[in-house]
Amino acid sequence: MSLSPLLSALRADPAFAQLAEAGKAAVDVSGPPGIRPFAVAALATPECPVLAVTATERECAELVAALRSVLPPDQVVDFPAWETLPHERLSPRADTVGRRLAVLRRFAHPSDSDPTTGPIAVAVAPVRSLLQPLVPGLGDLVPVELHEADEADFDEVVAALAAIAYT
Repeated sequence: MSLSPLLSALRADPAFAQLAEAGKAAVDVSGPPGIRPFAVAALATPECPVLAVTATERECAELVAALRSVLPPDQVVDFPAWETLPHERLSPRADTVGRRLAVLRRFAHPSDSDPTTGPIAVAVAPVRSLLQPLVPGLGDLVPVELHEADEADFDEVVAALAAIAYT
């Protein structure tokens, strides 16, 4: 269910209008948990995205779900943390790596033709995901896309996969 009309009504409130104006700089907002999605949404635009940091993965998932009922769902993403610690000799799950890369790609190169790869208004991240190291330029990696019934040159696909560290 979309609650976006409620956001329009809240923007008329002087406190929310002041919050939206303050959104041009770093903002620290405190209030009851129910107001969080509306406060974040009041600040968010695709031209000036918001990074909302939560304490846990669970809080991240809850905030993403709430924000998707207020803002266009494709403009709200989560930036997940790896399930492994840096000193462990385990790799993070492939879907987690893929989701992180997709968010970085959307920030670096948003697509106007597809809403699922378009501009981001809000990225929600548990604090642990922000503490994990990032290699510069990950958002510039070009994804390899293969579609059913399309033909692709095998050598080109292999070269493209090798270029992004597949073996």
